[in-house]
Amino acid sequence: MESYKETFLKYTADLQDEICSRLEAVDGKALFGRDEWQRTGGGGGLSRVISLGEVFEKGGVNTSAVHGQLPVAMQEVLKTRHDRFFACGLSLVLHPLNPYVPTVHANYRYFELYDAKGEVVDQWFGGGSDLTPYYYFEADARHFHEVQQKVCDGLDKTLYPRFKAACDDYFFNPHRNEARGVGGLFFDYLRPDGEHDSRFWLEMTMALGKAFLPAYLPIVERRRGMEYGERQRYWQEIRRGRYVEFNLLHDRGTLFGIKTQGRTESILMSLPPRVRWEYDYRPESGSPEEELLQVLSRTE
Repeated sequence: MESYKETFLKYTADLQDEICSRLEAVDGKALFGRDEWQRTGGGGGLSRVISLGEVFEKGGVNTSAVHGQLPVAMQEVLKTRHDRFFACGLSLVLHPLNPYVPTVHANYRYFELYDAKGEVVDQWFGGGSDLTPYYYFEADARHFHEVQQKVCDGLDKTLYPRFKAACDDYFFNPHRNEARGVGGLFFDYLRPDGEHDSRFWLEMTMALGKAFLPAYLPIVERRRGMEYGERQRYWQEIRRGRYVEFNLLHDRGTLFGIKTQGRTESILMSLPPRVRWEYDYRPESGSPEEELLQVLSRTE
C-alpha cells in the first residue's frame, strides 16, 4: 500500500506558510508567532498563533505530524487491532474581533496504521471547513459553500451534497438542538471505495485546502469595516460559549489529541479568548440575534 506521508507533510507545511502570510496581510497589525513542539510519544508540530490584531482577536494555524503507539481507547474508537500509527495535518481556527466577521475552522489530515513489520495496512484522509457567524448574512454563507462546491463538482458531483450533509450533521450541538454555524464540508475515513482510489482522495483533500482562502477572505473583507458596539460583542461572547461547548463535548479532533497525549496548548488553541455564559439567555424578539438562532435551530 503506497504511503502519502511525505507528500502530505510538504503540502501542509506549504499551506500553513501561505495561509499565515495572507492572514497577516489582511490583519495589517499582528503577526503569527512560531512555536515548535515535540510529542513525548513521537513526532511534533509547529503551532502558529496570532492575537490582538486589527482583524483577528485570536487565531491559530497549526501543523502536526505524530506517530507511535495507538492507545487502547483509540484502537476501540477506530475498531482496529493495529496499534502503530502516523497522523499529520493542518488545523486552523480564526476568531475575528468584529462580531460581524464570522469565526472559521478548517482541518485537513492524513492517517496511517501499520502492522508489526511497519508496513502500511490502512490509510485514510479527513477534513473540511465550516463557518460560524454571529450575525447571519446569506451572501456570506452562499459564497463559502459555492467556492468549495466548485472544487468538489470538478472532481465528482456527488461529493458536495455528501460532505455538506456530513458537516451539518457533525457540527451540531444536540444538547442545544442547534447547529454550531452555517456549515461547510466535513469528510472522514476516506479510503479506496470502488469509485475512487487513495490518490483521488489525496488530491481532493489538497484541492479543498487550497480553496480555504478564496472561500473565507472575501467575507472578511466584506464585513471587517462594519461598525459594532457592546451589544454585538456581548452576543458574540454568548455565541462563542456554544462554540466552546461543541469543542469540549463533541469534537473528535479534541478527543483524538487528548487520547494520544497530544500537546494541550495546540489542542485547545481552538477556544476563543473571551466568552460568556448567561443563564437562560434569550435575544430580543425580531432582533438580528434572534434571526441567527432561527437559522441555526433544528426543529423536529
